[in-house]
Amino acid sequence: MKYDDIKVLFFNTTLKKSPAVSNTEGLIDASRKLYEQQGANVEVIRAIDHAVATGIQPDMTKEGWDEDAWPELYEKVKAADIVIIAGPIWLGDNSSETKKIIERLYSNSGDMNDKGQAVYYGKVGAAMITGNEDGVKHCSSNILYSLQHIGFTIPPEADAGWIGEVGPGPSYLDEGSGGPENDFTNRHITFMTWNTLHFARMLRDAGGVPAYGNMAKEWKDGNKFGFSNPEYRK
Repeated sequence: MKYDDIKVLFFNTTLKKSPAVSNTEGLIDASRKLYEQQGANVEVIRAIDHAVATGIQPDMTKEGWDEDAWPELYEKVKAADIVIIAGPIWLGDNSSETKKIIERLYSNSGDMNDKGQAVYYGKVGAAMITGNEDGVKHCSSNILYSLQHIGFTIPPEADAGWIGEVGPGPSYLDEGSGGPENDFTNRHITFMTWNTLHFARMLRDAGGVPAYGNMAKEWKDGNKFGFSNPEYRK
């Protein structure tokens, strides 16, 4: 299959501004190389480098903020076939930047695509996590649940991560960490990359998710898509 029409967008939700070394970026790069080998178009956004306001409205300048980079970044989300949120573990949980990006994605979840479905229908989501403390599965599950809830399609094994020895210790890119050589991590990076590509290809070729049984406006207008409502509730 060809993937040169597939657009991949990574959100790096590290707490470090550029040009500081980001271990999350190191994990992203391993996946990025695989995508680019297949001809996919990849962009990585380090969220903290942009003035993304906190909130759950599409444009927070209308809510009192002086500036908000999210509307511009949202255009990149709309153009992407695959959106991956990659971030670090802090105190066993996702970073504040990770949560902010999820909240801002949620702020646009009321937008519709040209079929009348939620705007993220037809897009594939995934998660990548790194750190030197426990929490990879917890952080991934939070991201993947959030993405599917607002309309993204989540393929099998759509997460990858690395943690070193629990407690103070080397990070992913530190010399001698063993991170880039870890077979378990590299397997999951590879499976995640290929499965997101496969699902993006299938969805694009199929024209997205069929537009029946999932359109909020039609439900509100009375089309219940076969759902049997008890007589006493009509």
